[in-house]
Amino acid sequence: MLLTSRRLRAALLTGASATLIAATLPPPVPLGIGDPLFPHLGNPGYDVLSYDIAFTYGGSNSKPLDAVTKIDALAKERLDRFNLDFARGTVTSVEVNGDRADFSSTGEDLVVTPAEPVRRSGPLSITVKHTSDPAAKAGGDSGWVRTRDGLAMANQADAAHRVFPCNDHPADKAYFTFRVTAPEGMTAVANGLPAGEPVSASGHTTWAYRTGHPMATELAQVSLGRSTVVHRKGPHGLPVRDVVPTADRELLEPWLKKTPGQVEWMERQVGRYPFETYGLLVADAETGFELETQTLSLFERSLFTRRRFPAWYVDSIMVHELAHQWFGNSVTPRTWSDLWLNEGHASWYEALYSQEHAGRSLEARMRSAYMQSDGWRADAGPPAAPKPPAPGQKISLFRPIVYDGSALVLYALRQEIGEDAFGKLERQWVRDHRDATATTRDFTGLASRLAGRDLSGFFQKWLYGEKTPPMPGHPEWRSGQAPAKG
Repeated sequence: MLLTSRRLRAALLTGASATLIAATLPPPVPLGIGDPLFPHLGNPGYDVLSYDIAFTYGGSNSKPLDAVTKIDALAKERLDRFNLDFARGTVTSVEVNGDRADFSSTGEDLVVTPAEPVRRSGPLSITVKHTSDPAAKAGGDSGWVRTRDGLAMANQADAAHRVFPCNDHPADKAYFTFRVTAPEGMTAVANGLPAGEPVSASGHTTWAYRTGHPMATELAQVSLGRSTVVHRKGPHGLPVRDVVPTADRELLEPWLKKTPGQVEWMERQVGRYPFETYGLLVADAETGFELETQTLSLFERSLFTRRRFPAWYVDSIMVHELAHQWFGNSVTPRTWSDLWLNEGHASWYEALYSQEHAGRSLEARMRSAYMQSDGWRADAGPPAAPKPPAPGQKISLFRPIVYDGSALVLYALRQEIGEDAFGKLERQWVRDHRDATATTRDFTGLASRLAGRDLSGFFQKWLYGEKTPPMPGHPEWRSGQAPAKG
């Protein structure tokens, strides 16, 4: 609680403090936490504990939404000024610990100067009133995705700050509450579970959702549309809810009903599902990708309706995004160079599921990846030391080396330490780092401990080498050589 006397003192001193700070602080500049690939992402000086974000949708997905973002954080150092990531909206006011604050923009940062410096280890409560603009911008990498009848989010790798002010780096996970107001006839759904019943008034309805576990900003999801929410139960009574265009409810049911069995299969591989709910958000939009937004994975409608892919392939993509709930969402990469841990594992379980359920040989897929691996490394760098993406196109980080090129590392590891040790490693990895962030070094260290021997030489070659090492158990495999026909 902020005492009235402090508020009064701050109000009396605002003018003098602002003048003094302005005179002593350097000009505002974009900051960052020093990610090896994206040095300007994230912001130093504080740790976000929670976000409470309110959106008001007017009914047009080409017009800005009114929004209020409240952030509760902890200052890790004295803060005379701090930055938030925010790039696509108009800010009308900022408050810090209950007092009006000065603000300006530089690059893709919102620079905030509080009326009084925030003490180290002190609470940092921020309220930003702003708009959130879904209109596409040249060179922009997602954020809001405009669907046929509304909006959805696609924030990977760093597009959350094109939707709301935040500390837009996966190293700073936080709890989220979303409050979404939309005209009657629309349905709003977000990460987590409902926080109370929807409230209707004056032709509008407000929904509230809250996550039960911390989440990276890149995994935030809000869906607005003329949608139906389909409920069913998964393993252990897990609430499974899918969000689909109302007109496609029956058409999509053959796919939707597969999710409980897929969750059960993943639990047999790595242990209990880590969150409070799961489901598919099927959006009528062409994104060119599917996305593992936490508890509510985003899928293009066309994946299920155009019949351009065989059923086994669609199943495998569903499992890929589901596997991310463990690998990437519950256990989140500390830096973007650790991305291989997300995509390599999701690709691994995608391939393993296809082998068990559709007879698609895992070994054949891995040999094909081995054949191409040297080329992938030359193009994009080794799995744990990827080259930076193209300027202004952070999504181009998602190249073959982080998918099958990284699943290949896991295959080699299983070959090296055996299936039993590998299975134990996978289960302990997601258990030890649940709801946290982790690094490549954490993974390699755990693997060595469980194997009972130092695997640093193995990992150095497989994760950082310019060339693909020999495959354990398959000395005949050659990168660049087509597998023999059998």
